[in-house]
Amino acid sequence: MTGPDDRVRAAADAAYRDEWGQVVATLIGMTGDWDLAEDCAQDAFTAALTTWPRDGVPRRPGAWLTAAARNRAIDRLRRDAAGAAKLRRLAVPDRDEPPEEDIPDERLRLIFTCCHPALPFPARVALTLRTLAGLSTAEIARAFLTAEPAMAQRLVRAKRKIQEAGIPYRVPPAELLPSRLAAVLAVLYLVFNQGYDEEDPDRALTAEAIRLARVLVRLMPAEPEPRGLLALMLLHEARRATRTEGGVLVTLENQDRSRWDRALIAEGVAALDRALAARSAGPYQVQAAIAACHATAPDAASTDWPQIAILYAELGRLAPSPVVDLNRAVAVAMADGVPAGLALVDEIAASGRLAGYHLLPATRADLLRRDGRAAEAKAAYEEALKLAPTEAERRYLAGRLREL
Repeated sequence: MTGPDDRVRAAADAAYRDEWGQVVATLIGMTGDWDLAEDCAQDAFTAALTTWPRDGVPRRPGAWLTAAARNRAIDRLRRDAAGAAKLRRLAVPDRDEPPEEDIPDERLRLIFTCCHPALPFPARVALTLRTLAGLSTAEIARAFLTAEPAMAQRLVRAKRKIQEAGIPYRVPPAELLPSRLAAVLAVLYLVFNQGYDEEDPDRALTAEAIRLARVLVRLMPAEPEPRGLLALMLLHEARRATRTEGGVLVTLENQDRSRWDRALIAEGVAALDRALAARSAGPYQVQAAIAACHATAPDAASTDWPQIAILYAELGRLAPSPVVDLNRAVAVAMADGVPAGLALVDEIAASGRLAGYHLLPATRADLLRRDGRAAEAKAAYEEALKLAPTEAERRYLAGRLREL
């Protein structure tokens, strides 16, 4: 049985997940000081743990936390002459003001600032997870297998860069929005893939990436690509539990589809349909459409491989990449026969564009195996085994070699 303290703790935890980014974003917008904003936001959440058990959880926890953090920031600034002068210069109001943009959430400005192209890509990822998701420096370092002091320095340098380069705290103007939005989506997808590929037992990174994608969809409802990215994440997450078995990678065709999360699949397909209704297809929408072909097929034999091959061709047009070409080769092999797919794989190998990429020999090995060319498949599996980056993949490849 849960008591009042447990309910308050649960409410505070939920508020932390839902409101941290908004509180920090509001304080950065008010003071321009990133460290002060994070410190005062943390103070506000700490105050909630002592105040809410006594007074009850407020009707609007986010508004309570924002006010508490704002008051804390004002108190901190008033302690010295420079801070007091800053308050006067900023003309901090005692009442709410209408937003500068037609968006009722400060987080959008924070997202675009964290993902500004002037910042190194690793810094964008770390800053997004710290300021928007509220992950601690230690949690971020652990997720990316980096020492905590090194991650702390990365965050310090990113904040210093924002100050020194005068990176504006704003949503970019219309003419810059497409390229800047692509940078934001790339950060969120990298966060998701980091958690997905590393088999994070707590699912912290994938959960945060999906949550931030939901936030972006709410803040930019007219933009189809954030919704496409959300759909892609949901469709991948739906089959996460079946990707490995006993520490060994399980290929898509051999996964237990009865264990796939049908609610996530339904939500992902619905999000994709809404994105495609805008008739402005982008790379994430096309990738989500490919994922939907797999997720909605009742069994592996029912997979619409001709449609997947068409979608990969479209993805290659929108976002050219040798990895996309490799995936298209697999789809062509499944749709038109192994020799057709192998010819495309051999073209990619001859080009040298994927030299050192483990999935190139792994894909070639699988197609050779399907074509009955065991000796060649064995050599390709051995090459892939040397390059495979994860233990689950190495175990899978070793198993294939034993079968041959």
